[in-house]
Amino acid sequence: MRKTLLAEFTAREGAEDEVARLVRDYALKVREEEGNLAFDVYTKAANPRGYWIFEVYRDEDAFKTHLDAPYGAPFNAALTPLIEEDASVLTFLDPLATHP
Repeated sequence: MRKTLLAEFTAREGAEDEVARLVRDYALKVREEEGNLAFDVYTKAANPRGYWIFEVYRDEDAFKTHLDAPYGAPFNAALTPLIEEDASVLTFLDPLATHP
């Protein structure tokens, strides 16, 4: 079963350019992961400092591989002081069954 989530955070004022650079670089790496099916980065139209990242992984194992990637911890360590939240807020999603 696919692993789908939404990661959300807000860049601090003055850190917008650095956050955008970090996220762009990270997205390129994640999209190369064999088990990654989507890593779509958005900013909120009403608040361009607000980020939503829609992520889809082939399955739980692919997601675990993503979490263990060597570039994940350095990305999070660099991002954390640049965002308003303590860390990215993760919301895990399940598909809605289309048939009862």
